[in-house]
Amino acid sequence: MEDIKEIRIDDENYPQSLKKIPDAPKVLYYRGNFIRNEESCFGIVGTRRASPYGQQATLQIAGELSDNGLTIISGMAPGIDTFAHKICVEKNKRTIAVLGTGLDEKSIYPQQNLALSRKIIETGGCLISELPPGTHGSIFSFPKRNRIISGLSLGILVVEAKEKSGSLITAEYARKQNKKLFAVPGQIFSSNSKGPNKLIKNGAKLVENADDILKELNLAPIKQQKELIADNNEEKLILNALTQEALYIDKIIEKTKLNASMVATTLALMEISGKIQNLGGNTYSLNN
Repeated sequence: MEDIKEIRIDDENYPQSLKKIPDAPKVLYYRGNFIRNEESCFGIVGTRRASPYGQQATLQIAGELSDNGLTIISGMAPGIDTFAHKICVEKNKRTIAVLGTGLDEKSIYPQQNLALSRKIIETGGCLISELPPGTHGSIFSFPKRNRIISGLSLGILVVEAKEKSGSLITAEYARKQNKKLFAVPGQIFSSNSKGPNKLIKNGAKLVENADDILKELNLAPIKQQKELIADNNEEKLILNALTQEALYIDKIIEKTKLNASMVATTLALMEISGKIQNLGGNTYSLNN
């Protein structure tokens, strides 16, 4: 049974950071473990059409931030939001999804993330919305919920976003709320880079790794990641090929000069052992 609770703005457990924004929701609905006032949250947002580069950046940065005690907040939309939540639940870490719909399963958008929404709750996280159960999303509700994402967060990271994007609405809310703003730089010819690169031009902190964010927030330095050790020469070649960026399987074959069968078998074993991850569509990255 769906256990949807509500908390009002005059309740002592209503988040103090959210009370400070000018248009704070009068009521919040939630499922799971509600946000604590002493909790340090950080928002990660981006395009629904994430590239392998954006996926890899999100998985690595969100994963490292959660390892260092930050609760990742996003909007559970397809793309960057989904990857930010997924890495947290995979690590059994807490994450919070702020939705632009009611929290009943018939209303949740996107429906393809129903399993993810359940996993967020199972791993100690929370779903939050200002909309009552039974409310479907609209062109107004999704942009509006972005002020809650930034309001609950110490800062916002934009990973990939087109020049006109919902993620930039979140960034604008962050500016108005005097939150720290961060962006992952991208290739100048990619439409997904237009948003982050523009934010960086206008003063957002350029982010290459989680340590950049932790230092700016005056939090503990990033934990050292374990070195990935190859079990054989084939794994060593593949790890070296993936050092710079995520690659499609055909590109891995080309770079390693290994035959297709060997690459497929080795990739499968490396994924099982946790050394690499499949970003989808046979595109692989290191699992740092």
